[in-house]
Amino acid sequence: MAEEFLSVAIWEALPGMEAASLASMRELSELIARKRYARDFLYRSAESQYVLLRYWNSEEARQAAMEDPDLLRCWAKLGNEIRTLRVYEKLTSVGVGQVIT
Repeated sequence: MAEEFLSVAIWEALPGMEAASLASMRELSELIARKRYARDFLYRSAESQYVLLRYWNSEEARQAAMEDPDLLRCWAKLGNEIRTLRVYEKLTSVGVGQVIT
């Protein structure tokens, strides 16, 4: 059975590109969800940085998305609208409800 995993990207909009970058991110997230590759959650920090949480359905879904022409076009467009600060390609769970002491 394929296992879901998390990717995290932290980014900021280039000057004058905030509205465009959010529109592009919305388009990208809608495509990813419609094609059932993953599900996205976007948050904004007090410092105007955005944190994207993407839960990929599987490694196979991520690989298919990386080769999808529609998504490649969105990523290319977005690359002209944002500055990526940090990316965590694959995070794995260490357990649900665990308390670390």
